[in-house]
Parts: sequence; structure tokens; C-alpha cells
Amino acid sequence: MLRIHFTPRDLTRVTVATRPAPLWEVLLSLHMLQHSDGRLIFEDWRRHVRTSVAPDQMRLLLELTPPKGYSPDFLTPAESAPDFETALDIALSTPSQQIRGQLDLLSKYRPASPWTRELAQGERGSLHKLGRALRTYHAAAIAPYWKSIGTHISADHAHRGEALARHGVDRLLSSLHPRVRWVAPVLQVLDMNDRDLYLDGRGIELQPSAFCWQVPTKLRDPELKPILVYPIQHAPGILRQGSLDQMSSSDPLGSLLGSTRAAALEAAVAGCTTTELAKRCKISPAAASHQATVLREAGLITTRRAGASVRHEITQLGIWLLSGYGSGNTRHQHPQSVPRLTA
Repeated sequence: MLRIHFTPRDLTRVTVATRPAPLWEVLLSLHMLQHSDGRLIFEDWRRHVRTSVAPDQMRLLLELTPPKGYSPDFLTPAESAPDFETALDIALSTPSQQIRGQLDLLSKYRPASPWTRELAQGERGSLHKLGRALRTYHAAAIAPYWKSIGTHISADHAHRGEALARHGVDRLLSSLHPRVRWVAPVLQVLDMNDRDLYLDGRGIELQPSAFCWQVPTKLRDPELKPILVYPIQHAPGILRQGSLDQMSSSDPLGSLLGSTRAAALEAAVAGCTTTELAKRCKISPAAASHQATVLREAGLITTRRAGASVRHEITQLGIWLLSGYGSGNTRHQHPQSVPRLTA
């Protein structure tokens, strides 16, 4: 069990990331690619990736990312990055001494190969080779699904923010994940190696992830910025290509709701006021209010007062509807079988 120890200062420095972290999704998706869990969620994605990435480049990445044990911290930099290329530049700029030490640690879990030995020795060409492999993989495995991943992480952030605003940090931490327990002032993460992490006033960033599966994870080095990556709620269709903005009249959700109402539902993922809803859908405030009323009466959004305005937020049923639409996949669950979003 991992035990994360909070001080009073740490409790004031808990943040929840508003968007997915590109290289964490790359790393955790490589883990998912190597086992068969979550077939309903990931199997179509796995087939697409295995036929889209050249075997030689895939081999390089899999040698660095065993599905169990340790993956080098430099693959997921602690520094925040707005996009994949920025994150990749940070990763490839890691000092060679750090890379060497992390690859030495990796060799305890997976025998070193000629490729990982080259990388550990700091050969410049090996870093370029790693960069090419990561770009190729990202283009096939992550980029086509980025809009969908971002939509679901925005929804998770909105729900976590609601828990924090209404009930405080205790509710946020205690409802983070079924395998996480908040026994103040210690956050216990089950199924992780037995160790203690003392935040010592640094706070912690909670990073939701689409490819994190069943149990949270973190950087191994305790001296790096504390980040806890946790799984969002998974539902069939979470990895769909494209977005509702690209919807045509033949799309199932557009046919069911109408394109304007479908856009209104997606706008509610991150929470919005009626004015913001009107701007997003390019309709009048009165029409936006009507669309919100219809969605609310259908149980797809909730509406609450926030100061002088009202705020619309998507419900779990609405998340299921967005997830279940699209990409021709008909193997969807009924709403009643989808786990309730905690917090």
C-alpha cells in the first residue's frame, strides 16, 4: 500500500488537472496494449493500433514500458505541458545521468536490450529514435481519440470540482477511487508497493486519465513533483474518433437529439452557464434556456444556481450517451449497468 502523508499546507495545495496529460496517456496506453483487460472499452482501439504502428517502432517502446513493474519516470515528465510536442521535448531533454539511472532500475524488471543499453549510454541517435517512435505511436494511438479523451476528463474535472466546492477536500480525496482511502491525514492507495510518500508542503496534483486502469499510479522518484494519476470512469465508446463538432445528419446522437441539442449536451461536460451555452451553440439565450430545460427533464444534465446565474452540468446518464454514440460500435451497455461517477 502506498501511503501519501499530508500536512495542513498540503491540503490547501491539492489540484485536479483540467486536461489529459499527453505522455501519461501514451505510457498507460502502452501498458493497456500489452494485456487483455477491459476488452469492451479497449479492444477496437487495440486492433487499430496494432495494425497502424510499424513493429520495429512498437518494439522499441514496449521494451521501455513493461505492463507491470517500473517504467522510467522521464517518459512522463513532472512538468506540465500544454501539448504532446512540448511534453516530448521535455522528456527528450532529461539529463543523461537521470535517464541512465532510470534505465538501470528498469533492468531489474526487464532485461536490458541493445536498444536500451544505447539509450542508457547517452547515444544521441538513440534519443532521436525514441522521439520518432513516440511521435509515430502518438499519431496512431492517441491523437485520433484526443477530443474524446479530453471530453471525458473535462467531465471528471467538473464533478471533482463540484465535490470540492460543496463538501471540501475531504470529500474530494475520499471519493477519488474505490482503491483509494482517505484516513486523514494519509491518503492510502491500495495495490501499490508498500511505501510512504511525504508531501512536506508541496501539495499534490491529481491527474485523471483515460488509459489508467483499475488502480492509480504515480512517478517513482519521491523528489519529483507529486502527481497521482487515477482512472476516470470508463464506458463503451470512450475512445471514439472525431467529435460532436464534426457531427453529420447520419450520426446517431445527432439523429436522436438534433445537432444543436447534442452540442448543448457536450457543452455541459465541463459545466457552463446559459450565456456560455448560447455562445457555444450559436443560439439565443432564450433558445439555450429551452435546450437546457429539455436536457434537464430528460435527466441528461443538472442545473444549479451559481450566484446571479445558473450552471448546467452533465449527469452520468449524459456521459453514457456521449460515450455510447458513434464510430459504428453497437456493443454498448445499458445506462443502468454503467458505474455511477463518484464525487
